[in-house]
Amino acid sequence: MLRSREDLNLLYEKARSYIAGEELRILVCAGTGCVANGSLKIYEALKEQIKQQGLNVKVELVDDVPHPVAVNVSGCHGFCQMGPLVRFDPSGVLYCKVKEADVAEIVEKHIVNKQIVDRLLYHNPATGETFTTQDEIPFYKEQTRVALVNCGRINPDDINDCIAHGGYQALAKVLFEMDPDSVINEVIASGLRGRGGGGFPTGRKWLFAKNAAGSKKYIICNGDEGDPGAFMDRSVMEGDPHRVLEGMMIAGYAIGADEGYIYVRAEYPLAVKRLRKAIADAEKLGLLGENILGSGFNFRIHIKEGAGAFVCGEETALIASIEGQRGMPRPRPPFPAVSGLWGCPTIINNVETLANLAPIILNGGAWFKSYGTETSPGTKTFALAGQVSHTGLVEVPMGMTLRDVVFKIGGGLRDGKKYKAVQIGGPSGGCLTEEHLDLPLDYDELIKVGAMVGSGGLVVMGHDTCMVEVAKFFMGFVQNESCGKCVPCREGTRRMLELLTKITEGKGTPEDLALLEELALIVKDGSLCGLGKTAPNPVLTTLRYFRHEYEAHVYDRKCPAGVCKALAEYYIEAEKCKGCGLCARVCPASAISGEKKQPHSIDLDKCLKCGTCIEKCKFGAIAIR
Repeated sequence: MLRSREDLNLLYEKARSYIAGEELRILVCAGTGCVANGSLKIYEALKEQIKQQGLNVKVELVDDVPHPVAVNVSGCHGFCQMGPLVRFDPSGVLYCKVKEADVAEIVEKHIVNKQIVDRLLYHNPATGETFTTQDEIPFYKEQTRVALVNCGRINPDDINDCIAHGGYQALAKVLFEMDPDSVINEVIASGLRGRGGGGFPTGRKWLFAKNAAGSKKYIICNGDEGDPGAFMDRSVMEGDPHRVLEGMMIAGYAIGADEGYIYVRAEYPLAVKRLRKAIADAEKLGLLGENILGSGFNFRIHIKEGAGAFVCGEETALIASIEGQRGMPRPRPPFPAVSGLWGCPTIINNVETLANLAPIILNGGAWFKSYGTETSPGTKTFALAGQVSHTGLVEVPMGMTLRDVVFKIGGGLRDGKKYKAVQIGGPSGGCLTEEHLDLPLDYDELIKVGAMVGSGGLVVMGHDTCMVEVAKFFMGFVQNESCGKCVPCREGTRRMLELLTKITEGKGTPEDLALLEELALIVKDGSLCGLGKTAPNPVLTTLRYFRHEYEAHVYDRKCPAGVCKALAEYYIEAEKCKGCGLCARVCPASAISGEKKQPHSIDLDKCLKCGTCIEKCKFGAIAIR
């Protein structure tokens, strides 16, 4: 039990000394993606193989027995495309796409004989370069990690490892060196804006709650990350859960709250498991609960598992869910900072916002503001997904361009595809074109072009993507997730989805295009909550920047990308066709005919547009127009 700041510092020194005594520290990525690909089996195999070599292996940080080798799981390293990942410290050697069958070679060659296993290093397919250490890889080299600094560096299940890397030092500084006003002023000075999508200044929000009447106040961590393709908050909760707890306590101290809730969707079982353990371990050490570190400050944290409703990412709907009601938004004002959970002043910050607080307190607001832009300071995490070569989790200074994120960090598009667009901000965001590649990722700049930072999802799309189908996908998602409380969102999104479906089926009219745009503006202006107001953004931005694709669907009855099945027209390129007859044999509709060793043809009246012929043709002779 830590009863004072001095006790915390003693544990910090002890934990640091044991890390310093390790000759080799092995970190196996145990984020959700790598776990799904067998990383825990790799972890167990590493321990067993090292023991068979007669080496002492350490799996807990603080241990009175010296060990030359320490094997730990860690949170997400971010380079998800290359997982499972295994890193060796202090050298920083990173092995990619490791399998359980590779473990014996890793132990024999790397640990025993001090040799690099070249075949498991990252090989850049575009340049042919091979990179030995993590820091050399362009994916990592271009990043600046603040919120994610410990993800992939510490064992999230070991509170001692967290403390060894500075965990709870910011809380101690707040409790013993700062008063609530100075904490809020430091956050205001940092310029930190909410990382959950709205971008509202964090310190100003806290100030409202601190000055609100009432002796009972709450802190809520919004971990209800529901955007398709987004996994930023999930990775922080899984990889550095104590950073989230510490951030909640700092916020609680600042506004006068003694209780908090982490609202996390039940579809994140690993995050829930690690958060529960972090809370239990922090309580056991006296870092959470009554009279924390002997300061007189009390704080309790509860976990509320959400049922996966997208609308519960909205503040008032989230509060209703915690209270046991149906998750539906309510009109504002009053805002939660004045009247929130059970009518008490409540601050709701998302996971990434809270994860930025400890470094801001330790390094100062001016330090944080040295990153990013004047109006959007600091760094931002993004989940790179879609057709980009290197999918994964990244953190970059605000203001970095889309071009740098997609091409320098993401490695461009895979399979030689040509860049077409990026969907930023999830269902509430917008689609941006090639002309926006040099646009800085900044809250205000993105709003100017009809998009938003949102929670940080970036879905990269190539030239073979139909933008009308993309708008239909996101509208389908939003329509399914609408809580149904207000008419503009409930009925407007349904009608917009019907129009988009009609257009992708080749039945759209010019009047439908005009009606689609009119409906989008009505939903945007008339919806009750922020989610409804931003739901039309994917439609509005695709209409704005890709109207020619809509017009091709409506006027020419063609899908330029060849994606919409009802508008696709399959044909055989005579110069490529060898007349092997394989396509004719696999066609379920007998729509392909031709003489042996002569170019074949497709009967469009019979063609089902199933794509089987394209999959089976060995010569690439069948195409879509």
